[in-house]
Amino acid sequence: MTTQAPPRKRPLPWFLEFYGSNVGRKWVMAISGIVGLGFVFFHMFGNLHLYEDPARFNEYAEGLRDVGEPIFSRTLILWLARLGLLAAFVVHLHAGFTLWWKNRHAKPIGYERQQWIESRFASRHMLITGVIVLVFILYHLAHLTWGVSWLHPDFVRGEARSNLILGLENPATAAWYIFANLALGLHLLHGAWSLFQSLGVTNPRFNAWRRNFAIGFTALLVIGNVSIPLAITTGLVGS
Repeated sequence: MTTQAPPRKRPLPWFLEFYGSNVGRKWVMAISGIVGLGFVFFHMFGNLHLYEDPARFNEYAEGLRDVGEPIFSRTLILWLARLGLLAAFVVHLHAGFTLWWKNRHAKPIGYERQQWIESRFASRHMLITGVIVLVFILYHLAHLTWGVSWLHPDFVRGEARSNLILGLENPATAAWYIFANLALGLHLLHGAWSLFQSLGVTNPRFNAWRRNFAIGFTALLVIGNVSIPLAITTGLVGS
């Protein structure tokens, strides 16, 4: 009596096979991280219009909806960018968590503790800062994009500058924004450094450049973002 061989599994598409490996997930983490770095930089840069003429910030916010006109319909490019950012965020979150989960269960406890002692503070707390950033993103969207009434009772759609100022006049809310941006800074500090390694750029000659880029980019972003709630809650910028 002959036994029938089990049916062969149908091979997955190449990109799913690649993503299933640690190398593939690190590449996805790096590429989606680059997308995130670009977004947080331009988001911060745009928010600095708060320090210009009061009408300038509303013009900037409205201009985002007009990008691509008249070739494309109003807000089309904005929504495509939002969907692209959402996709990058989801795969970054999934790849990061699954890599963390694999590493956590692959290392013996003693070795893991030794690695944690030798690691830098930012890299040791990537999961924690990532969770804080995730919670902050959801809060920020509900607070200043969707205008959820119990978070922002004074929200008026289309009044971007007024919504920002009224939303951050509360010292507790401003403190939460500052804390979340400091957590974001720690996350970016390690992420901006390690993404080059994930992409295979590991030559020691580039280490000083990688370190300076990570520190400089993070410092610029944190200073720019933190300055806004500080300026509003202290009354340096008002409606």
